[in-house]
Amino acid sequence: MMSQHQKPAPTGRRIASTRTGACLLGSALLVSGIAPAATANELLSALSSGTTSLDARYRYEVVDQDNALDDARASTLRVRLGYLTGDFHGFDGFIEAEHITAIGPENYNSTINGVTDRSVVADPTGTEVNQAYLRYRGLPGTDVRYGRQRLALDNHRFIGTVGWRQNEQTYDAFTLVNTSLADTTLTAGYLYNVNRIFSDASPVGNYSLRAPVVNARYQGLEAGTLSAYGYLLDFTDNETQSTQTYGLRFTGSSDLNPETALLYTLEYAYQADYESNPGSFDLDYYRLELGLQRAGITGRLGLEVLGSDGETAFQTPLATLHAMNGWTDQFLATPVTGLRDAYVSLSGSLAGVNLMAVYHDFTSDRDSIDYGSELGLQATYPVAPGTVVGIKAASYNADEFGVDTDKLWLWANYSF
Repeated sequence: MMSQHQKPAPTGRRIASTRTGACLLGSALLVSGIAPAATANELLSALSSGTTSLDARYRYEVVDQDNALDDARASTLRVRLGYLTGDFHGFDGFIEAEHITAIGPENYNSTINGVTDRSVVADPTGTEVNQAYLRYRGLPGTDVRYGRQRLALDNHRFIGTVGWRQNEQTYDAFTLVNTSLADTTLTAGYLYNVNRIFSDASPVGNYSLRAPVVNARYQGLEAGTLSAYGYLLDFTDNETQSTQTYGLRFTGSSDLNPETALLYTLEYAYQADYESNPGSFDLDYYRLELGLQRAGITGRLGLEVLGSDGETAFQTPLATLHAMNGWTDQFLATPVTGLRDAYVSLSGSLAGVNLMAVYHDFTSDRDSIDYGSELGLQATYPVAPGTVVGIKAASYNADEFGVDTDKLWLWANYSF
């Protein structure tokens, strides 16, 4: 059901010079050992025969909370410009710059602009390098990348890009993706820095860590896709967040008749303390979901549980959290008493407009605490190839957690 300690990053996120692409391929030459045999024309051709990408999103966000803070009204424009070089003996390089600006006054707390009397909209302005990596695809069915990159596994529950925010989350990492086995995708990586949504100007803008991750996905089953994963997160500057998580996920569909399909998702994960974490805990996570799809309309009913032992709760700090437990972002960190999210959603299309409604009922995993509930509504419309406009609203009704919160978003996105 889809719609975020500080240690400086090993490489800065400011705009790179125009020589970045050449530096990436120059590194490839050294690694491959083919520099003596390479011609200048080959290299120049690779550098000049690449492709350019552009992604621009304007968004207007309003936040109204039942507390002493003034309403937030954030009008922001995010522009990303990327360049992918041509192929050079299996190597290529990608660089993507990102600029976020406020259109009009910053009537919101971006977390770093000092506007502390208004509600938070975590879209700080600034200019950064969003991605910069060297890639090698000279082996069959294999993609190897080193550098700053997007990384999203399964449904973003444990490792995601937080793409809803204007400044997305990217990873300084070494990754390998292999698809040479039939119906199988193997992803392995080593993450050493997380470039978070708050920007380098924020004291919490980066997570420094040592994190081997593995995800194996098999799509050869008639009934669906099976994933197995292990994520070992050793946070070097915040040891209390260090965890080891292992899990299984199965998702798929079966036709009940020519017009109707049954949808299902089953997932279980186990989480424990890892490396220098001073705590000692063993926690469980599970998701159960059933759905029906008929005539272009999809309904889902599910339960997601992030367990608690009374002192520690199951956490997923690298997830795309906005997509998980309600759009008003009440549960970006799991409360110490855990979280049970019972939800129902309905989605479909009417006159070319994609519609979705989602309702959540939130309670604790321990102590029977009624946290609150949330209703979310969304409509998007593709007005032209590469261009989408949307409107989304969510209302959280607090009971014993947080405060009543209403949010509204209007946006337009263009990409090529």
